[in-house]
Amino acid sequence: MLIGEVAERSGISARMLRHYDRIGLVSPSGRSSAGYRRYAEDDVRRLFQVEALRALGLTLEEVGEALADLTFDPATVVDQLLARTRERLAREQELLRRLERVRGSDPTAWSDVLRTIALLRGLDAASPSARQRSVLSLAGDDRHGGVLVEAVLGEDDPVVAGALHWALAQAGESVVPALADALGSPETARRHRALAALTRLGSPDAEAVLAAASGSGDPVVSARGTLALGRRGGAEAVAGLVALVAAGSDDVEATDVLQALAVEHGLAEAVTRAVAERLDDADPPARQRLAGALGVLPGAPARARLTALRDDPDPLVARTAAFWLAERPDAP
Repeated sequence: MLIGEVAERSGISARMLRHYDRIGLVSPSGRSSAGYRRYAEDDVRRLFQVEALRALGLTLEEVGEALADLTFDPATVVDQLLARTRERLAREQELLRRLERVRGSDPTAWSDVLRTIALLRGLDAASPSARQRSVLSLAGDDRHGGVLVEAVLGEDDPVVAGALHWALAQAGESVVPALADALGSPETARRHRALAALTRLGSPDAEAVLAAASGSGDPVVSARGTLALGRRGGAEAVAGLVALVAAGSDDVEATDVLQALAVEHGLAEAVTRAVAERLDDADPPARQRLAGALGVLPGAPARARLTALRDDPDPLVARTAAFWLAERPDAP
């Protein structure tokens, strides 16, 4: 076939066919009776091999190298293409995130867009000090809540994270929905950074989000959620708070919340009963912590259980019970 016929049947332009010929990738090997160069069957087959490899993303140079070495490993080429494609997708995803963050700042003028882009560059800087300066430049500017949320969710420097938490507090409740979404992320680091940000905010909306996460499958999120639920007066938090005390996880804060539930929300009986039930199968360190929790609970049932613990076979548990019995305002 002559070049025009190959172009028509293959859909490859005559210009590209001439380029393939010029660089030696696919050259017509035959001649017509009139002396025109003609593509033989093997030439056409090679042409389609070239197009197939190009469709996979290989450069013309890489295509030439692959076809020149008949022993090349196709799996290796595919692995390289996979890696290259993932890198390209990552770059495009990053561009998409940047554009969404710019759009999320609700720009009304090009100056707003340029300022947001400058902020994004600053927040993405390699130097932590440069990132911190970008955060501090936002003092009094509440238009970049979405940008700040994405920044704090990806920040691993504690100093910069602290500055971002400050900036989020300046932005107010508007950042809570985005942080709430991140709290359900499949990425552990992203969840925990959202958790830290919500905890630092400490606002009513943030506390409500944390309380709703008390049943999370992530034990770290669940613990902070249980504390928030208890702070909001939720009786359903009692069992979880007692479990935190027994486990020694956030036990001091959990004890404080149990005391507040007992004293301020009229749940002394329920809290004392839950602590007492947990004592039955707890090891000595857990019993010592639970004795401390009983010590701050009002009422005769808590005092009676402490009195029994004063004779506990573990001396640390017994001393803890004796200490709290002496400190109680209802001590005999």
